[in-house]
Amino acid sequence: MTALPDPHYQAEFYSGVVPKRLIAWVVDSIIIVGLSLATVLLTAFVGLLIWPLLYLVIGFLYRTVTIANGSATWGMRFAGLELRDLSGRRLDAGQAALHTAGYSLSLAIPVLQVVSVIMMLTTARGQGLSDALLGTVMLNRRA
Repeated sequence: MTALPDPHYQAEFYSGVVPKRLIAWVVDSIIIVGLSLATVLLTAFVGLLIWPLLYLVIGFLYRTVTIANGSATWGMRFAGLELRDLSGRRLDAGQAALHTAGYSLSLAIPVLQVVSVIMMLTTARGQGLSDALLGTVMLNRRA
């Protein structure tokens, strides 16, 4: 049992979540690229030498901090989404870090990302792989 809305009786919480996740991902990616480029400028272009690591660290920090402070990244907020745990509560800092780590791992191993996308498209709650493992779910934000 969970405190989350039932996907069959309260479908409005899950309606359109998968395409909104894609929109949120695009917005977040643009923000992370912008933050990374700003960091490159602040390091007098030395950051270009470690661009992949810089992008990874900034992306991890951005996602973890924004999820911990509102249960959604800025992209998720833009798309009208939020993450909740099985109790229906917003994610705390530890859960946000674990969710971001799971997301990062799935990006690093393409097979896991494919599995995650298939799960989002086929499960009743639209959960990806890291969502299913952590017991989190993406919902339409309440008005």
